[in-house]
Amino acid sequence: MELTPLGCCSPMVREPLTPDQAEGLAGSFKALGDPVRLRLLSLIASHAGGEACVCDLTGEFDVSQPTISHHLKVLREAGLLTSERRASWVYYRVPAGALAALALLLDETPGAVRRTSLSRTTNPRRSRSPI
Repeated sequence: MELTPLGCCSPMVREPLTPDQAEGLAGSFKALGDPVRLRLLSLIASHAGGEACVCDLTGEFDVSQPTISHHLKVLREAGLLTSERRASWVYYRVPAGALAALALLLDETPGAVRRTSLSRTTNPRRSRSPI
């Protein structure tokens, strides 16, 4: 059985974004619109321990180190990465909730809490009248 997403449960579908919300979110999506940045974010998020040194990232791409630094800066400015300098290296990580906020905006399926509560209250066998 194929499940069809329900549009009623996506925040963007329930009500329109405010101009401020759209402005803030557009920067994040714009930052992800570049294949190198999208891949950088994926490499960092999936790296052991959830963080990666810039030295672990530069060899993965056919672009120069200054270009990698620029892309990392764009991701940081969009709030999709944080960085910490340790001696001469910079370590990057995806802040908690950064991707979840974007995913939630686009998710058209009901949340797990809502699914659980609906499954308990809308059982057709229990809700039928005995008449």
